[in-house]
Amino acid sequence: MFSVSRPALQACRLPRQPLGAPVACRRSCLSYFETRRPYSTARDRSAVGVFTPKSAALFVLSGIGLFFYFRHEKAKVIEQQEQERSTKAYGRPLVGGPFSLTTHLGAPYTEQELLGKWSLVYFGFTNCPDICPAELDKMGLMLDAAEKEHGPIFNPVFVSVDPARDSPSRIAVYLKDFHPAFTGLVGPYDAVKAMCKAYRVYFSTPPNAKPEDDYLVDHSIFVYLMDPKGQFVEAFGQTVTVEEVLQKVRDEIASWKSEMGKTA
Repeated sequence: MFSVSRPALQACRLPRQPLGAPVACRRSCLSYFETRRPYSTARDRSAVGVFTPKSAALFVLSGIGLFFYFRHEKAKVIEQQEQERSTKAYGRPLVGGPFSLTTHLGAPYTEQELLGKWSLVYFGFTNCPDICPAELDKMGLMLDAAEKEHGPIFNPVFVSVDPARDSPSRIAVYLKDFHPAFTGLVGPYDAVKAMCKAYRVYFSTPPNAKPEDDYLVDHSIFVYLMDPKGQFVEAFGQTVTVEEVLQKVRDEIASWKSEMGKTA
């Protein structure tokens, strides 16, 4: 064995650093972290995936623009379809057709009598307590106003759905309380039923009813507008006002005149 003297060992030791003084390793580490590029920058922290705030904003604006564009185009298509529907006859319900009844004056009356004028056809009965009189009054007001604008080109028709009690003479008396241009129609039960079926009218009169019977009649409440060719144009319900009917009549007559060169 050999031995090393104490003075030799002391000579090999590194100089002792004062407390608090940074060692060389610490200085090297600090220098490394200070000079190394950080893992994330402000730009990286604000980016989401492959999107930056600018690209995200452009994406959102593009989506909004496409939404309004397609909504506008859809509105244009709907408007065009409505215009086509209102100016063309095809696509309308199949309402109307052949019938053969008798007027309140006892004369025969068929669908041919509807040609050449704008017809307003209403189905009701003389024992109706309030609805039928109200609808016939409304028709009279509309006729007075329409004739002032367009002349006597209208044909108002009242069809009885109570053939057992509504004779031609009874209808004649009943219609005196309304517009003088009204034509009242009635006929055998099967003939009335056939016309109601053609016009899609519901009525509940018993088929074997007698004039002396006491029964109630339920029926559809519509005024049918037919053009001078006898084709269905519109059905006006109980809630439709006189002005709304007049406006529809104006529009249809204007369209008819532009196509035919005349109002009826």
